[in-house]
Amino acid sequence: MPIWLQAGFWGLFAGGALVLGAAVAWFLRVPQPVVASVMAFGAGVLISALAFDLVDEAEATGGLTATVLGFLGGAVVYVAANVALARRGARHRKRSGDQQPSEHEQGGSGAAIAIGALLDGIPESVVLGLSLLSGDGVGVAVLFAIFISNLPEGLSSAAGMKQNGRGARYVFGVWIGIAVLSGLAGLLGVLLLQGASPVLIATITAVAAGAILAMVADTMIPEAFERTHLYTGLIATVGFVLAFGVERMG
Repeated sequence: MPIWLQAGFWGLFAGGALVLGAAVAWFLRVPQPVVASVMAFGAGVLISALAFDLVDEAEATGGLTATVLGFLGGAVVYVAANVALARRGARHRKRSGDQQPSEHEQGGSGAAIAIGALLDGIPESVVLGLSLLSGDGVGVAVLFAIFISNLPEGLSSAAGMKQNGRGARYVFGVWIGIAVLSGLAGLLGVLLLQGASPVLIATITAVAAGAILAMVADTMIPEAFERTHLYTGLIATVGFVLAFGVERMG
């Protein structure tokens, strides 16, 4: 199978966890502390993958300067986009309670939430696709981290959408659409960067990693802390250690 097609498949697979989480939230009543606990666990998993896989590999192949600049640049771009979307109603897009505004309360918030969810998912799909360019197959630690973190993201956000009166067509349309676009992002990333210099690939990996870390801090950890409070750090640590173990064994 061509590498670009593999990238599309794995991006779709990881994005499918969002749909699975949304389905669980739609058909089952999951206690909010459980959702928050899984969110904290997913945050720890992602941070571990960033530290020991993405950023470390980017520095080893592209150098410290390219990695640092790319990492900071990714965070700045993500935060700027997130601030703009927050003003249009997407601030609480990962919250499972009643924080999300309805369309009646803030016109255009539905579109902002959908775009915000896409903003969160694209960097993950890009780094997943780029992990294939090494020729060693998909990065297991990165795939594990993205899938595990996407599950509570879809669950929490869909629960908030449902609570604020958004219908099944909107909820599942958003998450299925994002899963498909995640696959396309991974596919296009490989197509465009296949044969690119190691420094360029390392820089783009660092950019995506910076955006992911900013996303974790801005959206996942606040939702987790709101419900699990002082246990958030412990749960995130468990996720971090487990992902570290997977990365070392893989």
